[in-house]
Amino acid sequence: MSLNFRFAVISDPHIGLPHTVLNTSTRLHLIEASIPLLELTLEYLQQQQLDFLLLPGDLTQHGEPDNHTWLQQRLSQLPFPVYVVPGNHDVPTLLPDECSIGLKDFPYYYRQFGYANPQQLYYTCELLPGLQLIALNSNQFDSSNQQLGCLDEQQLVWLKQVLTQTHDKLVLVMLHHNVIEHLPGQATHPLGKRYMLANAPVLLNILKAAGVNLIFTGHLHAQDVAKYEGIYEITTGSLVSYPHPYRILQLRTDEQGQRTLQIESYRIESVPGWENLPQISREWMGDRSYPFMVKLLTGPPLYLPRAEADKLAPSLRYFWATIAAGDALLDYPDFPPTVRRYFQSFSALTRDGKPAFIDNYASLHI
Repeated sequence: MSLNFRFAVISDPHIGLPHTVLNTSTRLHLIEASIPLLELTLEYLQQQQLDFLLLPGDLTQHGEPDNHTWLQQRLSQLPFPVYVVPGNHDVPTLLPDECSIGLKDFPYYYRQFGYANPQQLYYTCELLPGLQLIALNSNQFDSSNQQLGCLDEQQLVWLKQVLTQTHDKLVLVMLHHNVIEHLPGQATHPLGKRYMLANAPVLLNILKAAGVNLIFTGHLHAQDVAKYEGIYEITTGSLVSYPHPYRILQLRTDEQGQRTLQIESYRIESVPGWENLPQISREWMGDRSYPFMVKLLTGPPLYLPRAEADKLAPSLRYFWATIAAGDALLDYPDFPPTVRRYFQSFSALTRDGKPAFIDNYASLHI
């Protein structure tokens, strides 16, 4: 079947109505601007003749009922279908409390956006003839009610069954947690593994066996396209974090049946009250970066003494902003050689050291 379609991805909008916004000194994203950021993005997308919109989680600041209610009402006004999955911020507790909804409540808010069966936290649907979406729930809780990023066994059994019925279709998989590493050592590093799906290898093996090669995620708040054994994972940065990105993607099929996915990224440059938004949010992130960078320097694989980390951390003020923007080129020539090489490894380079800029704009042959 000759597929040709156009869609958008908005991730981690962290919607916070003014009366719900929590002020913390460590927060790297601008929840205060979440609603005007989303409104401006949706206004543009409504002019783009889209077939559908994907939102891979962290729809709300912290699972507040008011924020979920506002968002589902706003999404219902759009002229194209919207599909969502929960992020860790959307369902921070297994059971509802005075501040947030519980895990099982999520589908009931979003019955118009994929959850035709609200008793199940994952779903599949045909987006277009020959195009199937599989939307997974990567939020689980252990016996002590600690939140985990993984897929439960029942969901994996369901996934295998669904994939037996999609051999003649192009399949898009959407979930919140990362499945392929987007940063060096992400799956094992103390600061990186919380963004990874704990049983990612299991999921990758299932998808590879079924010939599925497109995954859409969020959570990391960074623009990045990663590839593993023919499978692409496209993670989209947070709309409320520098550089305030979203994506528009178009799949085309040529006369020989070759499919190409064209990725274009956009950024919000200004909203009312935040006229110089990129500069403000980059500085906001930089102002709060010091504790994070000290942890990165003193942890594996560098294990620097705290005194040395304190000296180097100020030079890394914009490190995460650079990563978040995608297509990073990083070098700190004044750092000790081992430390310098480590941070160079975060750059978007091929194995032979050439720039490989695919995080924001790319043409992927799938």
